Amino acid sequence: MPFSHHSHSGQFCPGHAKNTLEEMVQTAISSGMRVFALTEHMPRDEVDFYPEEVGNQTAESLWDLIDDFYQEATRLRMWYGHQMKILIGFESEWIRKSSLRLVRMLQAKHDFDFFVGSVHHVHTVPIDFDKPTYDRARMAAGGSDEKLFGDYFDSQYDMLKALEPQLVGHFDLIRLFSDEPDGGLKRFPGVWQKVIRNLRHVVRYGGILELNSAALRKGLKEPYPCLEVCQVCYVKRQPRPNCAVLTIAEQTFQMMGGKFAMSDDSHAVDQVATHYIPLMRFIAKAEISAICHLNQVEPPDDYDEYGDDSEGSIDRPRRWPKASVSCVCVEELFEEAVDDSPSEDEEYQQ
Repeated sequence: MPFSHHSHSGQFCPGHAKNTLEEMVQTAISSGMRVFALTEHMPRDEVDFYPEEVGNQTAESLWDLIDDFYQEATRLRMWYGHQMKILIGFESEWIRKSSLRLVRMLQAKHDFDFFVGSVHHVHTVPIDFDKPTYDRARMAAGGSDEKLFGDYFDSQYDMLKALEPQLVGHFDLIRLFSDEPDGGLKRFPGVWQKVIRNLRHVVRYGGILELNSAALRKGLKEPYPCLEVCQVCYVKRQPRPNCAVLTIAEQTFQMMGGKFAMSDDSHAVDQVATHYIPLMRFIAKAEISAICHLNQVEPPDDYDEYGDDSEGSIDRPRRWPKASVSCVCVEELFEEAVDDSPSEDEEYQQ
């Protein structure tokens, strides 16, 4: 896998990941990565701590942890940057109203290249921690996967509007612990309309969807997002006299300018660059023609964070002054692909 825009280390994500940040970087280099992003979780209020954090962390200690992460990530980029492009970012949260304030505080404190915009909670309850907490979130939503899925994509829409992240993390993470994680989203028509709404907004502001292979690692048949999202086709309904409504395909997400990037969402060295071959097969099945990756750039001397976005460019909007976008033809990636694990063939079935 040549690019990954989403990773965590045990050093700065204790109890949730393994290995030091330097070990993660070294493994990415030895795996042949061209671009590897370091994206630890942002700090949260104590009310939103995970079980392993209760009694072991405080709100202040999580801020100390992210400060130490930024310092170490900067050191590692200076030391290893000649071997691989290293991006320094973070993964955001969207839990309650205070989340926006915490994101802005973090952005003001450190000069990150970008961040991954993610949703891990619905009704303030984690949806990807384990099955019991997912069930709690489902009950809070009204007792069904359909209702929880709808609330998840509503929360994600709020996040997308407020933050406009350059990279959208695991778009349909809500599938993970549902009763039918491989059942798709179109089976819930109301949910599907919210999916289309969110994707339209991502295209509108120029965001990128990550193709997250962690779903394959966790036993799902397709990565995040699933195939029908990657192939999504926007439609309009045209009434016809004395006839049934005619549905006309307009444009796919890709045709509208939707972009994709790769991520392994690794939480340990043995997860770095895994499931690359199955992910490439999925990309081919989804008929994705190009994969994007981010590059670190220095903002212009006259950059004004609160200036008029109209002066920005498509590939480097003013709201993302430190990350430009490059795209690679999928055919080129197929030529480079090397299956480093025979067992990967069994992880994804066409």
